Amino acid sequence: MKAELGNFIGRLQPGWVVECSTDRYGVTVGWCVLETADDLLPFGAAVKEAGGRLSTITAYQPKDPDAAVREIAYHFDMDGDTLTATVRLPRRGAEIDSLTPLFRNADWNEREFMELYDIRVRNHPDPRRLFVDATVDSAILDRLIPFSAMVNSASTKTLWERIMVKTGDKQ
Repeated sequence: MKAELGNFIGRLQPGWVVECSTDRYGVTVGWCVLETADDLLPFGAAVKEAGGRLSTITAYQPKDPDAAVREIAYHFDMDGDTLTATVRLPRRGAEIDSLTPLFRNADWNEREFMELYDIRVRNHPDPRRLFVDATVDSAILDRLIPFSAMVNSASTKTLWERIMVKTGDKQ
């Protein structure tokens, strides 16, 4: 494990437990499930202070459309090691603090959350939409076609199946 990830783990707040594994090539991967969404901003600040950088953010939804919880995974680079922090949010009406003030590259991902999912990103410096026209309800794609299905190239099939169910056609 490289110094940055080790130093970071040594300064964690209570409740922030990072599990790590190192493969035979010396690549260390760490992961942590934050207890609450309110832990995200201080966790991000601790990563930045330890010399880490944000690689990307992954928002995904459960396969069960009636699930009450969704997750967001924040992937950080700590001098070549990867640290992932997962935050569980309510499926509907979720709110999370913006990491854009700490990591400028969080901007695009956070704007996607607001546009595609029912996630409000608090204190985002530029909450404008990226693609979907402002006249369309927010999170419309989340309700019509789950983004996880769309990125897995299943949107055509998923949309067709929903149309078939709504029209009563069994083809």
